[in-house]
Amino acid sequence: MDQTRHQPSAGKFWSWFIPVGRQAGGWAFALNRVTAIGLTFYLFLHLAVLSLLAQGPGSYDKFLALTENPFIKFGEWAVVAAVFLHGLNGIRIILTSFGVGVTRQKQLFYGFMIVAVFVILIFTARMY
Repeated sequence: MDQTRHQPSAGKFWSWFIPVGRQAGGWAFALNRVTAIGLTFYLFLHLAVLSLLAQGPGSYDKFLALTENPFIKFGEWAVVAAVFLHGLNGIRIILTSFGVGVTRQKQLFYGFMIVAVFVILIFTARMY
């Protein structure tokens, strides 16, 4: 009996995040994982930035000047995009967990992602 199939490996780990060749459910799963990791990273970064307040207003003012950097602006956009993508995908998961739309998961995923892209485009237009 082949036991290598059940052995952990780096390739199997990374396959969680690579949805190529999968159906819509695989894309939804990978999108949910990637946005969750990004939002978790943002949470810790946000707490680190808030700790600057403890160092005084001068330190925080220096950080606020840094926020005009285009890289930071892109990061802000990415956080908002991740919130909408992760949140709407989470609503789809909740609905199907309660038996709503179980047979229409693909349509729910596409519908919620269209709404997310629309909201992200509105946010982008207002941000820039």
